[in-house]
Amino acid sequence: MRDIQAVLFDMDGVLVDSEAIMLQGAQEALSEWGIDAAPEDFVPFIGAGEDRFVGGVAELHGVPYVKAMKARAYERYGALAEVTPIVIPGAAEMLRELLAAGIKVAVCSSADMVKVVINLKSLGLKPEELGALMTGESVERKKPWPDIYLKGAEALGVEPARCIVVEDAVNGIRAGHAAGMRVVGVTTSFTPAQLAEQAQPEWILEDITKLTEIVLG
Repeated sequence: MRDIQAVLFDMDGVLVDSEAIMLQGAQEALSEWGIDAAPEDFVPFIGAGEDRFVGGVAELHGVPYVKAMKARAYERYGALAEVTPIVIPGAAEMLRELLAAGIKVAVCSSADMVKVVINLKSLGLKPEELGALMTGESVERKKPWPDIYLKGAEALGVEPARCIVVEDAVNGIRAGHAAGMRVVGVTTSFTPAQLAEQAQPEWILEDITKLTEIVLG
């Protein structure tokens, strides 16, 4: 689609499949505070940012949340990412193809910068290779508010109507639409039927590498 000038990517569930090692890292971190957290304890806090992902479970077990818990979870996450394949197949090559074609690329993730940098390293990318990098620390209002995508488009110097957002989560798709952008939903976290019913993205992909056909075709 020749009118597309930029693609704004969510990170987790779109470019990397990080849920399993983030869960493991959080469990290992919380164990240092005497918390024996079960995987199901984290479910209500998925997608709410790591402060809630870690802190909500701590509080569930009656332990006050402190930022050191999240910092330790990120340390464990980084160590696990060094030895665990987390890149979604074809994602790195697809990003480089878009960049080579002159498409502006931003990552707009609700995660903290430390986690985003770890994920970019897994993808073989440096932050400076991107046109813009937005994290959960870049905005006060998180998805489904449009702020992170509007800020990403502004940093790229591209009008929202000429941007495509790539998301795996319903709240992220809603954020992209609220920013006045078209959205591609990928099926890593929700089924095609769930995405269509709950968020109505303009496109639904089971294979992220097919994005180039939408953007460059």
